[in-house]
Amino acid sequence: MNDTGKRIKEHYADTGGFTDHVFAMCALLGYQFAPRLRNLSSLNLYGMQGINLPKVMRELIKAKINIARIENQWPDIIRLIASIITHRVVPSEILRQLASFPRQNELAIALREIGRMERTIFIRSWISSVSMQRRTQMGLNKGESHHALKRALNFNRRGEITDRTSENQHLRMMHLNLLAAIIIYWNTKHLGRIIHDMRQNGIIIPPSQLAHLSPLGWEHIILTGYYRW
Repeated sequence: MNDTGKRIKEHYADTGGFTDHVFAMCALLGYQFAPRLRNLSSLNLYGMQGINLPKVMRELIKAKINIARIENQWPDIIRLIASIITHRVVPSEILRQLASFPRQNELAIALREIGRMERTIFIRSWISSVSMQRRTQMGLNKGESHHALKRALNFNRRGEITDRTSENQHLRMMHLNLLAAIIIYWNTKHLGRIIHDMRQNGIIIPPSQLAHLSPLGWEHIILTGYYRW
């Protein structure tokens, strides 16, 4: 939900980032949530009233989605999504509140039902699509590389933010993000120059290979020293 202008198509996460509410929120905001799920065989699949399932799938469906609960809360769901799109509420904050609501909260229950439906569709797509599995793994690897770069930059604190005030913690994270962005920009700029020079010399690199390049490396950069802000 930032202002970079990029239109997200898929969002990758590990098992720890998966909840039914996140599945619902991503679907309602218009993009695919694609977590790497452990223990797929232990996750329940859900059907819907009035939909005939193939015989091979009937044993896998453990319960049915409560459509009535979704319909009753639909106006509130639309207001919630509109508030997120217009930046009136922060997605992470509302998800935290939904997770802390008591079980009888109707909005949380309705979103959970949508999430269960979306999770069932996703699991079916995940099992049948090797390309989706590969994209998710690549996306997670990029995220881990980004975290590894920030840990390397923050080596003196071993990846920990030890400032006591929230203001200093925020500043520390801004500095860390800026340093990471500088390295990514520098790497991207020089990788582009290298590729351009290779093309000028008649060496053509297929786009399928260029897709595996990453500007997140830092082995060639001296990270020790004093940062003067």
